[in-house]
Amino acid sequence: MVAILPQAEWTKREDLAQLIAALGADDARYVGGAVRDTLLGKDIHDVDLATPLLPAEVIDRCKEAGIRTVPTGIDHGTVTAILPDGPVEITTLRRDVSTDGRRATVAFATEWKEDASRRDFTINALYAHPESLEISDYFGGVEDLERGHVRFIGEAAERIREDHLRILRYFRFQARFGDALDEEAVTACRELAHTLKGLSRERVAMELLAILALPAPSPTIGLMQELGVLEVILPEARAREIECLGQLVATEDREGVPGDPVRRLAALLPPIERVAEGVAARLRLSRQQRTRLVTAAARREEDTANPRALAYYEGSEAAFDRLLLQGADTEELAKWTVPQLPLKGGEIVQRGVSAGPDVARILRRVEARWVEEGFPARERVDAILDAELSA
Repeated sequence: MVAILPQAEWTKREDLAQLIAALGADDARYVGGAVRDTLLGKDIHDVDLATPLLPAEVIDRCKEAGIRTVPTGIDHGTVTAILPDGPVEITTLRRDVSTDGRRATVAFATEWKEDASRRDFTINALYAHPESLEISDYFGGVEDLERGHVRFIGEAAERIREDHLRILRYFRFQARFGDALDEEAVTACRELAHTLKGLSRERVAMELLAILALPAPSPTIGLMQELGVLEVILPEARAREIECLGQLVATEDREGVPGDPVRRLAALLPPIERVAEGVAARLRLSRQQRTRLVTAAARREEDTANPRALAYYEGSEAAFDRLLLQGADTEELAKWTVPQLPLKGGEIVQRGVSAGPDVARILRRVEARWVEEGFPARERVDAILDAELSA
């Protein structure tokens, strides 16, 4: 029996219909996540199209229809159509010419099944006709999706040897869509875990953070440790750290705070700043991510004594991270905006203090007392200043 894609709201987009008309309905198929997630009744954020048309032809047809395109990955056959309701990636059908576990050399193809056969999992190799919504399923992906079975297309070990990152992708997709584990996949991930060492750190970081962004990543991270995968990509994470991750997720749920992958990565590391620095450098995190990770690693028990003082000195985001990592209450910070000290150095100069280090020292002392007293109003700040000047 042929499966039919449900008529979700995104399938009724007028701008998408214009794009399909420009390409030709028989030369376009919805593919990948949009098809998979629609079958599961999930919200759709990105729509991708596959086509036998070459990129130049895609660009020409879109141009004739007045649709702007951007060659976002034209070397690999991808053109992005800029539409009013959101961009759509259009990728020419491909086949692998050679692979080395890190990158693939591809050639353009003309057969839908040939394109499907190079994808990783059966549930990601689903194509839907844009008009009839009939699904082309070459490897039993619809049935696997219904059963919660995340299964590689072909032999698991062979697919992983083609692209080692598929080990981490397996755990991510298993956590999102899987029920029982696929034994062939698990065995292949265990035996080939060492191949992850050859991947770029950016690719590893991208997948690791994607796993940590899942609603409940702890069981998946635990399975990765059990199979020897976590030791390869994050040897700093031991049993105690994995337990800390579980506690953090529970605290986030209790406090109603959205889970954050960088905060959760901090839970998988010992609270030592130099360790966090090393991990951030190794994974080549962005400067913002690196700063956040290292600041979270600086957490101490005394942080919980005065959450607002912590937020004042370290910033609200860092305060939330450090409190949540210690299982503390964040109620004091909820709907509270970090204030600014209502005093400037120039005002101290006007009180007769010569400009220079003395002004800075007095300002710091006033600030410390102001924070300690719970950020009182300007009148109290003046009184604190008077006391400091008298002293």
